[in-house]
Amino acid sequence: MEIILTRIAKRQQYTIGRLAIVERIDDEYLAGEKEVYFCDTLEPPVIQTKTTVSLASVLRSPTKLKSIKPVAIPEGRYAVVITYSPKFQKWLPLLLGGQDFNRLWQGIRIHFGNTVADTQGCILLGRNQRVGRLFESRKWVYELKQKIIEAKARKEAVWITIR
Repeated sequence: MEIILTRIAKRQQYTIGRLAIVERIDDEYLAGEKEVYFCDTLEPPVIQTKTTVSLASVLRSPTKLKSIKPVAIPEGRYAVVITYSPKFQKWLPLLLGGQDFNRLWQGIRIHFGNTVADTQGCILLGRNQRVGRLFESRKWVYELKQKIIEAKARKEAVWITIR
């Protein structure tokens, strides 16, 4: 299963995106894939590399990491699994990256929330019907979680590409 998050509004206080699920088309006349809109996303702001602290310096100094405001995770492709979140006391999607990603961005989940204050780097799902705010978040997290569970039951790997 492929999930695509396209960031469409990068603001100073938050980032709005569109989440799509890649569906495979297999009929006698047409074959391929298409991205089907699923819901909207809300993340902390995307910080350009010129203004961010380098990854290496943050990894050398954990105290720097605590003083940095939450920012959106880097663009890229990440594996998605569902694990138990002690913070939310629920089973929620978790993003996995390489060793440096997992050390710096430990615990990045897809979860519910309405404003950027509800995330410290995670991806929130919902409907963006007011500037910088999501609605129906729990519903959309539940729906995505069900799709991931179905894909895992079919023994499919689940990936999210953030662009």
